[in-house]
Amino acid sequence: MRVVVALGGNALLRRGEPMTAQNQRMNVRAACRSLAPLAVDHELVISHGNGPQVGLLALQGSAYKEVDPYPLDILGAQTEGMIGYLIQQELGNMLPPDQRITSLLTMIEVDKDDPAFGNPTKPIGPIYTAAEAKALADDKDWTFKPDGDYMRRVVPSPAPKGIFGVEPVQWLLDHDTVVTCAGGGGIPVMYTDTAVPAGRELVGVEAVIDKDHASALLALDLNADALLIVTDVDAVYSGWATADQHAIRQATPSQLRAAGFAEGSMGPKVKAACSFVEQTGKLAAIGSIEDTAAMLRGEAGTTITADSLAAEERSDR
Repeated sequence: MRVVVALGGNALLRRGEPMTAQNQRMNVRAACRSLAPLAVDHELVISHGNGPQVGLLALQGSAYKEVDPYPLDILGAQTEGMIGYLIQQELGNMLPPDQRITSLLTMIEVDKDDPAFGNPTKPIGPIYTAAEAKALADDKDWTFKPDGDYMRRVVPSPAPKGIFGVEPVQWLLDHDTVVTCAGGGGIPVMYTDTAVPAGRELVGVEAVIDKDHASALLALDLNADALLIVTDVDAVYSGWATADQHAIRQATPSQLRAAGFAEGSMGPKVKAACSFVEQTGKLAAIGSIEDTAAMLRGEAGTTITADSLAAEERSDR
């Protein structure tokens, strides 16, 4: 079975933790303990978030006044390499020494006219108090939005249009390689009209693509059998953070889309999983990193199946 697992940024760096290299390595190691059994039994592709990491690099870079801050596409490439290295090393320590493992930098095309550029929604970096966020917004012209009781920087998150390099990923899977790619939603790029012989030029974009939507597109392009979106909560919840909250264990895309979820947290995960199921009729699941293998078996998290399949299962009960 070919499985794409999308690791949430909060699964790799727990909320409120200092963003030290050691903390990130420890969390990657814990994630890889859950991924290792899938790597043994299935064709495994890993993607990952990078919101905390790219935000930290942007904050560090802005403190160096001698040069302009590095754009988000460059920071995305840096974090994709850093996190891919940690996954490759830690997963390799848990698998037989002859297991092939690699990580790839992945460019993903976006549309220059995407409305997301006028409405930043993608959270990156650490959390701040309201006073800290205001000071940074005034100093750096950053946009902030609420994240629970705190504030967090947000940047544009255009939809992924196409993934560059799917063929090499396919080749690596065909040769028994575990692949980490499309990290942080991939490196955002777009084509612009230019005088070069090709008539257009590929350039980087000041944005961060949502890794769940990129992972759904990757799973679709690779003809994956399942998409698992893992994060720091054990399932999708209705009535989250209220007295009536409860876990949704099984649903169809239409049921989840009708429920509505916050854009800054569970919303993109639900939309990405639903899109994959609607286009393929295959399995998607959302849940905790500790339950990754059980999610694939339909025993944990929120299992999302096509409307027709869910209807058949209900009729059999």
